[in-house]
Amino acid sequence: MRIALHQTRSQPGTPGSPGLTALENAAREAAARGARLLVTPELSLTGYALPDPAQLAEPAQGPGAAAVSRIARQHGVAIAYGYPERGEGGALHNSVQLIGPDGAARANYRKTHLYGPYEAEHYTPGDQLPVQAELDGIRFGLLICYDVEFPEAVRAHALAGTDVLLVPTALMRPYETVAETLVVARAVESQLYVAYANRVDREGEFDFAGLSCLAAPDGTVPVRAAGSGEALLVADIDPAALRASRERNPYLADRRPELYAH
Repeated sequence: MRIALHQTRSQPGTPGSPGLTALENAAREAAARGARLLVTPELSLTGYALPDPAQLAEPAQGPGAAAVSRIARQHGVAIAYGYPERGEGGALHNSVQLIGPDGAARANYRKTHLYGPYEAEHYTPGDQLPVQAELDGIRFGLLICYDVEFPEAVRAHALAGTDVLLVPTALMRPYETVAETLVVARAVESQLYVAYANRVDREGEFDFAGLSCLAAPDGTVPVRAAGSGEALLVADIDPAALRASRERNPYLADRRPELYAH
């Protein structure tokens, strides 16, 4: 399967449809380049550094989801997009939703590890892990940014059978080592692909690092953004290569959880 990673700066629009023009342009290009799935950054519909995310929050099946569903159907490409979700009882979540190429919602994930005082002030952490969906016979899992920095979260996906981990992110400077080293290590140690889509440019006090990439379970990086500018990266997921890597590197089978259960 061919997937696309959209490395982009914030593209705010009107309160009902922020970021949708940029998303539609990316979906059109991704489909033209043969991609079956488009992964966008954390909070891609609204921007990350919002004074009050609650003003743009909406339910998982709100107007933003309806617009993304239309884009997915029109271009025949699945889309993983980030947005501020208004949950039960009015709680606000930093979420990512996966919409299939048919426009149907496949999975919705709420960030479980909130990063820094800004997120802690505005969002409530999710409590469900792992969240997965299947597309074209491949099992995809969802995490968001800081989540991938916890090996336990990625390992939970691996043990549940995730083949490709989608990670919309808003990685800031000076933490480039996360994209350059840690994401690749996660792919190897848990034997899955990690698709890491980041922002670029500044928003408020935050300076985003770019470096979006696809990390493979054999430690290679089939594609990475060359710089900190906007880019649409395209690469292939190879289930046969994933199976071969898991046979060569049986980390999951050789675990001894009784020794490190805590």
